[in-house]
Amino acid sequence: MTDIAPSPSQLNGVIAFIGLGANLNDPRQQLLTALESLAQLPNTRLVTHSSLYRSVPMGPQDQDDYINAVAKLETQLAPLPLLDALQSIENRQGRVRKEERWGPRTLDLDLLLYNNSEIDHPRLTVPHYGIAARNFVLLPLAEIAPQLVFPDGTRLPLLIEQLDQQGIEKL
Repeated sequence: MTDIAPSPSQLNGVIAFIGLGANLNDPRQQLLTALESLAQLPNTRLVTHSSLYRSVPMGPQDQDDYINAVAKLETQLAPLPLLDALQSIENRQGRVRKEERWGPRTLDLDLLLYNNSEIDHPRLTVPHYGIAARNFVLLPLAEIAPQLVFPDGTRLPLLIEQLDQQGIEKL
């Protein structure tokens, strides 16, 4: 008997939102390559993705602006295997993890939301911490899921109303 991966129409998996960001080594191409890689994940379908956005960096300002986007996946991967797959994509694209927080990087893939789950694990926090204050996450997220409700009941449109939209530009 041979195991066959389900076709996208047979998935019926959970919905996961992935934040993408890069500011090194042709960041726009880094995101486009990452989107292709997300579409190739096993037992996963890339449903849609946002436009690309340019944003000023969080933390140290002595680095290039970031290019950001959000992707919507339907997946049968559990949260930690999905995280492992995201980190594998980052590594293939030259990500080097350093102690420096919010430093420059070739690619950052964050598991923002996983269905309506709240996950508190040493390797993974979902919803992603700080999501509610990050315009480079919320604006692309609102583009592809405008009526999204977070696990705690917070509505995305309310966060968008309160959001500081300085330092971000849709490309």
